[in-house]
Amino acid sequence: MKRIAALISRTASCWHHGGPNLTSLPIWSPGPPYTCPQVRHLAAKQNKGNFKGKKILKPVKLEKQQKQEVEIKQRMTVYELAKAMNKDIDHVYEALLNTEVDLDELEPETMLEEKWIKEAVKRSGMKYKWAKLVETKVRENKDVQRRHPPDPAHLVDRPPVVTIMGHVDHGKTTLLDSLRKSQIAAQEAGGITQHIGAFRVQLPSGEKITFLDTPGHAAFSAMRARGAMVTDIVILVVAADDGVMNQTIESIQHAKKAKVPIIVAVNKCDKPKADPHHAKEELLAHDVVCEEFGGEIQAIHVSALKGDHLLELAEATVTLAEVLELKGDPTGLVEGTVIESRTDKGKGPVTTAIIQRGTLRKGCTLVAGTCWAKVRFMFDEYNQSLNEAGPSIPVEIVGWKDLPSAGEEILEVESEQRAREVVEWRTYVEEQDKLKEDQQAIEAKQKQHQDVYKKDRESTAHLTWKQRRAAMYRANKHKLAHRVSEKTETEELMLPVIIKGDVDGSVEAILNILESYDADDQCQLDVVHFGVGDISESDVNLAETFSGTIYGFNVAANKAVQQMAAKKGIPLRLHRVIYKLIDELKEDLSGKLTPVTEENIIGEASVLVMFDVTVGKKKVPVAGCRVQKGQLDKKMKFRLVRGRDVLWEGCVTTMKHLKDDVPIVKTGMECGLSIDDEDFEFRPGDQIVCFSESETKQNIFWDPGF
Repeated sequence: MKRIAALISRTASCWHHGGPNLTSLPIWSPGPPYTCPQVRHLAAKQNKGNFKGKKILKPVKLEKQQKQEVEIKQRMTVYELAKAMNKDIDHVYEALLNTEVDLDELEPETMLEEKWIKEAVKRSGMKYKWAKLVETKVRENKDVQRRHPPDPAHLVDRPPVVTIMGHVDHGKTTLLDSLRKSQIAAQEAGGITQHIGAFRVQLPSGEKITFLDTPGHAAFSAMRARGAMVTDIVILVVAADDGVMNQTIESIQHAKKAKVPIIVAVNKCDKPKADPHHAKEELLAHDVVCEEFGGEIQAIHVSALKGDHLLELAEATVTLAEVLELKGDPTGLVEGTVIESRTDKGKGPVTTAIIQRGTLRKGCTLVAGTCWAKVRFMFDEYNQSLNEAGPSIPVEIVGWKDLPSAGEEILEVESEQRAREVVEWRTYVEEQDKLKEDQQAIEAKQKQHQDVYKKDRESTAHLTWKQRRAAMYRANKHKLAHRVSEKTETEELMLPVIIKGDVDGSVEAILNILESYDADDQCQLDVVHFGVGDISESDVNLAETFSGTIYGFNVAANKAVQQMAAKKGIPLRLHRVIYKLIDELKEDLSGKLTPVTEENIIGEASVLVMFDVTVGKKKVPVAGCRVQKGQLDKKMKFRLVRGRDVLWEGCVTTMKHLKDDVPIVKTGMECGLSIDDEDFEFRPGDQIVCFSESETKQNIFWDPGF
């Protein structure tokens, strides 16, 4: 029927343009019902002539455009999603515009939720499909553990490991010095112990005792705790003239935590003000009950400096060790603990360790934390070479590939390949743990932003989308005024520092002190890098990059490094006593603070009368004053106070007593003053204050505890 209608339309068109043209009309012929000639309506140019025998073009159907498929999976990062979509990361950001996702917090490694992964794909005109799950092989645990308890038949007697603890300057090192007949105390900087020392002492009776001399200073709390965890007996040194102090209490807590018996050594009994009985009474408040008060703890009165009663202390230690029946297993694989670690110029990474089980020999393969060693050399406390070291023997081990942390557990393995497997596994576990922590932090941050977003949306839920958009614009208008690229950088006070120490324990102690820093509102403290060993050129370059300061503890910097640091303007702070290092750090932090302007009032005067003085053709207002307090100095600054308001502040142009110009007017004298503001009018009763200003250096509020 449509074709018929089209034909009629064409015929009418022919009549309209000059009448019928019979030759142009189609010839009707009988045929089946509803048959008629075909008419083509094409935009293309048509050929003249009869349509008979011509092919009829069928309309072309446009094929539906195929959407790109994106394989997605759970917990995809922004980078992974962009890679799966074959787009850049900015495309994912654009796809997530105007959603609940906070784009400011979105990083390439940020995990996306499933709904935002799907939303980004849909908004990109793509379709998603779930990636095929691939079964991941569970990684085999390659770690090494301590051995099962030893067979009693293999146990032999071993020397006790005794730790000397107590407050700083209570005589711990002097006590050990007297026992060993050495000069340790004289060699220590500042008279305080900077490291844990592990030594063996042989008594005249033949018994051997392994002593750990732990530092008593507040900075070495963690080191003292580590010493208590590897010891059999604690000798608690308390000064008879000083009593129980902070580190004494801390040492008691460490010993109780490790469930280690205590022997009290009341030192400095030779001093005139010594009161051993009072010192032992103070210990009662901390559940340290000596024998004379009905307890079980032995208390020996000693004088470490004079060597009095030291043999009694040693015998008490041996007696307690016999009661404890200390045994060790010298067979099998070695087990021990890293007491201290350092980097030696000639030996490389070196550790001081206490062997707790087995017998250490040259060639043994050891693992401690994520480090391993092939033992090349062993030395005792006198730097004498050792061939083997059994239970309770302190030994210096050379041959570590990296420097293990103090306090790490030492375990022997069968081969170097096994050691590498253990280290690789432990490194993998550390990485996985860190990934979990990072993921938890990211999820918590995302939840926080979503909660804030939902709260904001709830307040505008009753509005239309246009009204909501306008409200959001008005609320964030102040943020748009300062774009990120146009922000003026506010100069924040900051002190970047690089910490280098001779041993791992010292660096750890310094970092523990820096963790207590609580004055960030005054000046921020940024630890850029820390490590063990002498100061190197890379440290200087790093300090130059961050405009920082290098602090070295018991380390050196060779001449080339010093010249390089001086040329680049990098401060080198080298110290041998830890509290002096911290004091200089506090000074450097205080030096970053802007000075405080302090005002010192020199004198005060009251205005009695006003009058004008003619100078040339001008009339200058003059205030007649009497000095009430102090003196008025013409060179200083002046302030005029009326009631409680400060009306003027500046300099005095003229100050006269009677008719003479004077530089100073003292208490009780009268004077006339004219100021640099001629339009200002004095009134009787006004107060004039003469003052000076001086800049005072600010001090940081941080108190490290010593």
